[in-house]
Amino acid sequence: MATCSLSVIENLRATAQRLATQAPYQWGHMGSCNCGHLAQTITHLSKAEIHARALQRYGDWDQQLRDYCPTSGLPIDETIDEMLAAGFTRSDLAHLERLSDPAIRAAITLERRNALRHNMRDDVVLYLRTWAQLLEEQLLAGIELPALHTAPKPVLV
Repeated sequence: MATCSLSVIENLRATAQRLATQAPYQWGHMGSCNCGHLAQTITHLSKAEIHARALQRYGDWDQQLRDYCPTSGLPIDETIDEMLAAGFTRSDLAHLERLSDPAIRAAITLERRNALRHNMRDDVVLYLRTWAQLLEEQLLAGIELPALHTAPKPVLV
């Protein structure tokens, strides 16, 4: 799963918020789909710019991630580079496109999980928020606060 960091959590929540507030969503469009929206958050590119980059090589996000080469010089690989540098893995991104990560799905109620559709805006929002929540819990679990010591009581003379 993605690097457990505040920036990853913020990217997931910002993407979910943008989608929840009716940003243009179209699963078949490389810049407006699940990965496309996360790419917009991370790279600050427009949906059109991401889509144009992706069209320079054949395939959907899954194919683009399989064919990814950090030295290709292709613009879509530069976009993927930025997403990887932000703390996500190629596997994370492939799962995001299909809402298929087992750990994230397991954290969603059974009723919602069984009805989860990878190309439905509300389901993508739920998946992103659940993922962010899991990472936040993991991040907080790793924080250990120092023990508080009480000051010694003064001795009266």
